[in-house]
Amino acid sequence: MACALKDVFSFGSGLWDPSHRFETSWLLGPWLLFLCRAVICIYAFATLLFIIGWTCAHAPLGGCLAVRQSFSYFTVLTYWGLAFYFLVAALHTLTYALTGRPLLDRFPHPLQALHALFYTSIVTFPFLVTIVYWAILYKNPWFPREFDAWHNVSQHALNSLFALFELVVARTAPPPPVHLVWLIAVLLAYLAVAYITLAAQGFYTYSFLDHDAVGGRGYVAAYIVGIAVGIVVIFGIVYGLIFLRRWVTETKLGMEGRFASQPVRGDDAEMNTIGRKGARSIEAERSAAAA
Repeated sequence: MACALKDVFSFGSGLWDPSHRFETSWLLGPWLLFLCRAVICIYAFATLLFIIGWTCAHAPLGGCLAVRQSFSYFTVLTYWGLAFYFLVAALHTLTYALTGRPLLDRFPHPLQALHALFYTSIVTFPFLVTIVYWAILYKNPWFPREFDAWHNVSQHALNSLFALFELVVARTAPPPPVHLVWLIAVLLAYLAVAYITLAAQGFYTYSFLDHDAVGGRGYVAAYIVGIAVGIVVIFGIVYGLIFLRRWVTETKLGMEGRFASQPVRGDDAEMNTIGRKGARSIEAERSAAAA
């Protein structure tokens, strides 16, 4: 999984996703996949907006000041990322179901590569958030208020369920190893945000970043290194699970995907290749032609 340094800033080359893996599933048809992604998107945005409104309206929860401060938390930022991912993923799936060509296919190649990185982030970061919260930050007893219980379960448990949906149900290929470099870069950038928040607003976003609370700067460094190691392990597990999913569903079970039907044109049979033979066949044909 080693990658050359020059690949870190490359958007890749070659044909972009010819079998529409980002918009299709081995299990669900395009319309049903769109519906599932849209429902998750609506739930995620509704959760975020309700938390904002409810917190602002209730001073014991911190009011609007707590809402403004919440944007410094990695949990909240990743949940916004989930919401926006499912918004754009639902849109791309919808355009594929309607026309047979997703909107993503019409984007410049750098944006396509960034969408692939976006996908990798939403099938890795939520698991990191869930593990860190329940293993390190959560303190018994259970939340006394129903609101606290609901929004913590939504942001620290359902987030991983949503990520698992994308990991298992979509036809995506294992992420490029270079994505791991950028995941670590995002975590380092967030570390900078956390200490900028401390300098500007006077509070630690997470208690393990406070060297006085955890027993010294060495412990803080250990937590930071542990989280970096954690994302490497999670990336490796996600890579292996996606590889396994493709092997089981496509190689062993022959479930190559549920594709959008294409209109037949008598004067151009090649344009109907996906509808007649499946997108995976045309991907293989194009690869062979390129070789």
